[in-house]
This record gives sequence, structure tokens and C-alpha cells, in this order.
Amino acid sequence: MCLALFAHKVISRYPLLFLANRDEFYDRPTAAADFWKDTPSVLGGRDLRMGGTWLGVTRNARFAAVTNFRKGFTQKKNTPSRGKLASDFLLGNEKAEDYLRRLEQRADDYDGFNLLLGEAGEIYYYANHGGELKQLAPGFYGLSNHLLDTPWPKVERGKSRLAALFANAQPPDSEALFAVLAERHIAADVELPDTGVGLEWERMLSPAFIITPDYGTRSSTLLFIGSDRRIKFIERSFERGVEAGTVSHEFVIQPIGSQA
Repeated sequence: MCLALFAHKVISRYPLLFLANRDEFYDRPTAAADFWKDTPSVLGGRDLRMGGTWLGVTRNARFAAVTNFRKGFTQKKNTPSRGKLASDFLLGNEKAEDYLRRLEQRADDYDGFNLLLGEAGEIYYYANHGGELKQLAPGFYGLSNHLLDTPWPKVERGKSRLAALFANAQPPDSEALFAVLAERHIAADVELPDTGVGLEWERMLSPAFIITPDYGTRSSTLLFIGSDRRIKFIERSFERGVEAGTVSHEFVIQPIGSQA
């Protein structure tokens, strides 16, 4: 996942409203969002190469999201899957802060990542490239392939557009939220970060919604966690920039310890 925008405790009806684009190579095998057959309490997409996820939620409202930290094209060899950082949290029962404290001890084993974990209405953030573990205060947030709220153009534009949709203190409708994720504005060169991939790639990666010949936005997802103890999860999939289908799931949050 390469762009996340979210409103945390901004309005009472939805303590969490989370928007995300997952950007990936088109040939990487992926399962669309669904409840996992081997663990029916977990809902999310799945990376079929490594088994992890970029964004998922459980029936008792634990959620996890991960993005890569971009630092050139180089990667460490034989590193653990970053998607497993999200799925392992969803599959377990460890408190989010404890999970991240334990992860800190082995974070250097991984390529760069940002990890957002949520439970019991709280959200925690940690990055293994200079991002300290912290519990997030209420507000609007944006995350791409650098630290939380790094002012990249698509992060700033996305946060601004999301906040504008909340100006009347009412949750915006799904299509308005998907429109935020669908923006294809290419930032001016002077606004672009330098992450070591060269100017041409910085341009292509600057929109919220990415299309290149081999890599781009594979899915856009909305996650609503409501004060009425209902969760709504909507995922829209794309094939090389063309909409390929939408799946939607809605369910009541189950108490901790209950069975799916």
C-alpha cells in the first residue's frame, strides 16, 4: 500500500475512516479483499506470493496497514515480508503497543516500512527508518512511502481534500472518498521529493492514483469503523488503471475472544 489517508476520531459517527491505495507491480499475484478461508476472522486483500496483507481488519476491529519506505530501488536480500507485519498482528491477540515494542528489537531485519496498527479505538504508528513509536491523537493523517505526514504533494493534497469533505461535520459518501484516491494530478518538479529513483519515476509516482507500463494502483479501499459497532469495508480493484470490480463487506464488531 502506498497511500493512506485517514480521519481518526474526527466525527463521532465514524471514529475511524481510512482510505488507501495499494500500488504494486501488475504481475504480482493478489487475492481481492475477502474473509480469509484459513482465518475467517480476518478481512483484507492478500499477497499471494508471500501471504501477507497491506490492509486488513478483524471481526473484533483490530486493523493493520503497511507501506514501504522508498529509498532508491535497492532492497536487502532475503528479508522477511513486510506484509507479514500486518497479517501477523491481525492473526494474533497481542496489544498493538506491545507488538510494536517487540518489533523494534528486530526492525533492522526488514526493508524500510511504515506500520499502522489499531485496536480499541486507538491507533499506533511505527517506522523502521527514523519514525518513533507513537499513539496518534485525533486528527487527519496521511502516509505514503516516507514517514507519517511527510508533506509530499499527494499526501498534502489528499489530506486537504479529505478534510474539506468533513467540513460540514458529516461523513462523506463513498464515491466522494474514492474520488480522493482516484486523483491523477502529477506534481510540479519543484514539489517532488528525492527518494533516489530519479526524476522520471518521481513524476510518475507523484499522483494519488498511479499508472505506469508495469506498476501502478491495483486497488483503492475504504474502511469505516463506526460508533454503532459496525464495520464497512469497500475495495475497488483496477487492471492497468481500468476499474475491474468492487467488493463490499459490512458486519457487526464482535467482542474480544468471540469466535467468527
